[in-house]
Amino acid sequence: MTEPTRPLDGIRVIDFTQVMLGPSCTQTLGDFGADVIKVERPGTGDLSRTGVLADIGGDNPVFLALNRNKRGIVVDITSPEGREIVTDLIRTADVVVSNFRPGVMERLGLGAEAVAEINPRAIWACGSGFGTSGPYAHKGGQDILGQSYSGVMKRLADPEHPVTIYATPIADYTAGLHLVQGILLALLHRERTGIGQRVEVSLYNSMLAMQMQEATTRLMYDKELNWALMPLTGCFPTSDSEIVIIGAFKENPLADICRALELPDLSVDDRFDTLENLRRNRAQIRRIIGDRLTQNTSAHWIAALEREDVLCGPVRTLSEALRDPQTSHNGMILEFEDQHGRTIRTIAPPIAMSDVPPLVRQAPPRLGEHTAEVLTELGYNAARIATMQTTGAIL
Repeated sequence: MTEPTRPLDGIRVIDFTQVMLGPSCTQTLGDFGADVIKVERPGTGDLSRTGVLADIGGDNPVFLALNRNKRGIVVDITSPEGREIVTDLIRTADVVVSNFRPGVMERLGLGAEAVAEINPRAIWACGSGFGTSGPYAHKGGQDILGQSYSGVMKRLADPEHPVTIYATPIADYTAGLHLVQGILLALLHRERTGIGQRVEVSLYNSMLAMQMQEATTRLMYDKELNWALMPLTGCFPTSDSEIVIIGAFKENPLADICRALELPDLSVDDRFDTLENLRRNRAQIRRIIGDRLTQNTSAHWIAALEREDVLCGPVRTLSEALRDPQTSHNGMILEFEDQHGRTIRTIAPPIAMSDVPPLVRQAPPRLGEHTAEVLTELGYNAARIATMQTTGAIL
């Protein structure tokens, strides 16, 4: 069966990224056809191979989640042979991606200007913590710092709860998506001009951008916008678990909630008859709703609320969500085997395209798995490859 034409067929990406921001970007490019060549350091390779969960007893799921549809090579960039290999790769590249701390690529001789001299059509794309210049450029970038510096961590659903880290790396993932967008825009621009350009994103900027509605409210009116503090919205315990209710986007959501919960119509109570009064008496209305919800199960109340067209749903664990029939129906569990017999189960691309179904062309590579293959494509003969392996320039 002939593979479908993919949007990025023929695009070569040289990938110097590691951990999550960069790898999430390059995996997306690979999922949609790009030839992604992942360049790793000798010894450990990508930090996510040996970091969190490295002692799990098998291949590190952190690495497996972010590195399919890539070919992996190991090159000592600091050696003369390694520099020659990287230069040869860049000559063939459409995109060069990194997410080192600012200045690292420049010290390696692989900054934007150096890459443009080798290949003026190449797009030089980088992700950082705070940007490549400015007062925080020297700081290491990490998801949790992106949350804390940007104000995201302080924006709580309940002001009485202690400040805490959001448990999913939202800064890394969001910045990775922005880096994909920037690369695709630069590729489109190159189609019109023939020239590559520099593309930058940062965890900091991505987290500020995520708060564009809240930030605009603060900048223009010095007011707080917090969707989680809407008086009729929140998580509530039931007799067997928890549900979330979104009491908004309707003419009189409180009346609908009261009908569903078989309560008197509290929307005519002078404590709750206006939005201002609801905000003032938020604790009281939440206590009334919460007490009622504890008297029956989540399934019972979700069915009752949905009959009144009130937005609601269960508060699930990730394990429960992964078992949900909608997850299966949407094709979000991706399972495949690699050439070593590993069965890999992970999350599929969230973008559904009618003519381009998800396809795993390459399992996450073993360290240095494709070094000889890629060098052969570049014109290196077997004897020279063997010599460089002996000297440690490649693996």
